[in-house]
Amino acid sequence: MKLLRYGPAGREQPGILDANGKLRSLAGRIADIGPGELSPQSLRSLAAVDPASLPLVQGSPRLGVPVARTRKFIAIGLNYADHAAETHQPPPPEPVVFMKAITCLQGPYDEVMIPRGSRKTDWEVELGVVIGTRAQYVEERDALEHVAGYVVVNDVSEREFQLERAGTWDKGKGCDTFGPVGPWLVTRDEIADVQGLGMWLEVNGERMQTGNTRTMIFGVAHLVSYISRFMTLEPGDIVTTGTPPGVGAAKKPKPIFLKPGDTVRLGIDGLGEQRQSVVAWSGPSGPAEAARR
Repeated sequence: MKLLRYGPAGREQPGILDANGKLRSLAGRIADIGPGELSPQSLRSLAAVDPASLPLVQGSPRLGVPVARTRKFIAIGLNYADHAAETHQPPPPEPVVFMKAITCLQGPYDEVMIPRGSRKTDWEVELGVVIGTRAQYVEERDALEHVAGYVVVNDVSEREFQLERAGTWDKGKGCDTFGPVGPWLVTRDEIADVQGLGMWLEVNGERMQTGNTRTMIFGVAHLVSYISRFMTLEPGDIVTTGTPPGVGAAKKPKPIFLKPGDTVRLGIDGLGEQRQSVVAWSGPSGPAEAARR
């Protein structure tokens, strides 16, 4: 299934794509797509519904984050061998874990806002893992049973804030609008091999990133198991699993960073595409703030 949430920010409704890629409403079947709807039992109940029997959604509504009420947005750094090589860093001996603020979560087509004072805002196409059942000290062989599905994530990053301003990476990763997720949640049963997904990202129509999840240093099952040793993973939590090569900070002969007016497109095989316009910081009353979820 491809589950999504559509409508104005803060008033999204649950939906599903039918076999023809048409948006159908799940209103009346479920209240939302949140932690309670991500359990195996709930997903089986939804899978038994014929999408063709559901009302068509007219027009082209805004898409929000496909999962509501996420409590943790966990990220993994330097998790692609080819990306580690382009940054001239050795592969880490264990996963590099950091957090993205849940306040940076937003829809896949909402504007990305350059933070005030930013000089090095960058892009990162990533595979996101959505947790479906509580995971605590999970064995790797059982880890995928705790996954509800997968999403596209743009792990937008401010490199100066992340790497040059002391402390942890978090303050360069959690700025408002730095977490576009979606367009939809693809349930785990639809992805035959999560370690074989092509991924790409373009800026202003120019290909910047081309990669595949097979070059992950630590695969999805390992990451879920590993993280569950240090914190309990709960339904609705999102784990974004690292990026392939081609980030702006590593471009030669000199780095390239996002600026107002740029357009970013990105996608992953079987999981859909995102598109964001880049805008200048406009304060808490600006359009990007109004759209952020």
